[in-house]
Amino acid sequence: MILADNRDALQYLGIGPHLDGALRRLSEGLDALQPGHYDMDGDNLWLNCFDYETIPEEDSFYEAHERYGDIHIMLKGCEKVCVSRPDDLTEFERTPENDFAAYRGEAAHTLILRPGTFLVVFPGDAHKIKMQVDGAEQVRKAVFKFKL
Repeated sequence: MILADNRDALQYLGIGPHLDGALRRLSEGLDALQPGHYDMDGDNLWLNCFDYETIPEEDSFYEAHERYGDIHIMLKGCEKVCVSRPDDLTEFERTPENDFAAYRGEAAHTLILRPGTFLVVFPGDAHKIKMQVDGAEQVRKAVFKFKL
């Protein structure tokens, strides 16, 4: 897991080529990004941007991936995020063809994702997202998916 300021994105170059591509694009700014899917490098790297309303914590669950990492970037609004190791949680769903597993359990780390910051999660980072901070809030978020 990496939590950092958007202005520091290039400090994390060198972990992997597809992550590097996402970090370079993040460093150029995403403020004008509109909701949609943005193909960057086929199944190696893409970006999704979406608007949604944050939800109560009890309605959220952890997700984790084996082949891909995510970069979560808040463009408007804030959301609560929890991160834990998948081994410390209880799995209740798995869809290997979508590189997706769902879990329930306790948070090892809790943070508030705000505009100007980003969160990188790797396969060892199950992440519980879209949660309300101080009640429901309309947010805009961008998520890079990068192949490891």
